[in-house]
Amino acid sequence: MPINNQRDVQTPINMNALYQQLLDAVDVGIHVINKNGETIIYNKKMMEIESMGSEDVLEKNLLDVFKFRDSQSSTLVQALTTGKSTKNTKQTYFNYKGKEITTINNSFPIIENGTITGAVEIARDVTQLEHVIKENVLNKQNTNFTFDKIIGHSEPMLTVIDEAKRATRTTSSVMVAGETGTGKELFAQSIHNGSARSSAPFISQNCAAIPDNLMESLLFGTKKGAFTGATDRPGLFEQADGGTLLLDEINSLDPSLQAKLLRVIQEKSIRRIGDLKDKKVDVRIITTINEDPIDAISSGHLRKDLFYRLSVVSLFVPPLRERKGDIDLLTKHFIEKYNKLFKMDVKGISSEARQILHEHDWPGNVRELEHTIEGAMNLILDEDSITVRNLPTKFRKKYQQNADKLPSSLLNLSGEGVENRPLKEKMAEAEKFYIQQALIENKNNISHTAKKLGISRQSLQYRMRKFGL
Repeated sequence: MPINNQRDVQTPINMNALYQQLLDAVDVGIHVINKNGETIIYNKKMMEIESMGSEDVLEKNLLDVFKFRDSQSSTLVQALTTGKSTKNTKQTYFNYKGKEITTINNSFPIIENGTITGAVEIARDVTQLEHVIKENVLNKQNTNFTFDKIIGHSEPMLTVIDEAKRATRTTSSVMVAGETGTGKELFAQSIHNGSARSSAPFISQNCAAIPDNLMESLLFGTKKGAFTGATDRPGLFEQADGGTLLLDEINSLDPSLQAKLLRVIQEKSIRRIGDLKDKKVDVRIITTINEDPIDAISSGHLRKDLFYRLSVVSLFVPPLRERKGDIDLLTKHFIEKYNKLFKMDVKGISSEARQILHEHDWPGNVRELEHTIEGAMNLILDEDSITVRNLPTKFRKKYQQNADKLPSSLLNLSGEGVENRPLKEKMAEAEKFYIQQALIENKNNISHTAKKLGISRQSLQYRMRKFGL
């Protein structure tokens, strides 16, 4: 359609609407106050940074909505009261809900006819980056796990522990694969603490927890002036120099960053964002992945060339359903842990509750078991052990469903109306029934049923012949 240049038929532009669209389109926070300190402009990005709605801030005094150490620590208030501008100033404060916020600010006064009539602040959010840096400082100080603290005596667990111990002798990259909740970071810490690098830094970072635009500067560091608010700051590689860097959930890292990570591994040097020089680093890299590496490569979550570099040593931590022989050990450990924490004196767990734990498949693995024990101990009143009624609802329901299936002869322990028989016979009947149910649930698959029962194929086949199944 041709443009009509006749002014009398043009639709006038709503300048207020245009200004609002422009304010909301920019990727920095903009906050403007009048001479009384009341907010008159508050754009969409600023709402996101401060987790506030416009109705919470507009036409309200800045110091009534946000908490600063004192009024002068607000760069906006400083600009309003002193008439001076501040550039690239870091500021940490709290909104009225108590959320901590950290920003890099450029603030300046609004001056009309020589009089200060307000102030403007342009802010860039670095809250998440600051939290990550604090967490990494804590990670340096709290690398406590060693191999003797890993709980498990089942064959699959002993095998992976032995392989991990061998990896302490070298500086090769290690990839630890396993489902969520299996304890992959325990192996990473144990490898570091068992190696010659144990006295050097151990830095851990979850790749899924940080946005891509922050992850690059976090990994490689920044040079002052690289972007607004950038300072000379070492990245994780520099912080871990001489020690170990754990990259958790490496399959969550953006492919473009995976390419840069590959370059660092190959050249053993990093370049800070905004810098022109490379810096040599000596870092052992351990990564974890919560899916099968081959599946991650096929789905595009992990570059094949990076996988080969990171998996010089590959460890596969078994899920709890494949090491059910460790459930009793783990249960005991968690009871002791929460006895100390809750100042309780729980002695153990009943045989019925223990059986339920052994029957569960544990999709959340060891972490789920820990949460189950913690939850059960919260429900204990006068008991000295965990019973079925203390377990979470899903376990109690499953127990009731199984009880409804049991033959009455097994439930009637009083013997009334039932021929009294020796314990050995009743135990045999219970064992036969349990094996029958397991076979039904696993569609008569011998291997699956044996795994479910925690016994060998040969042992299961012997019992099937014994009971005529």
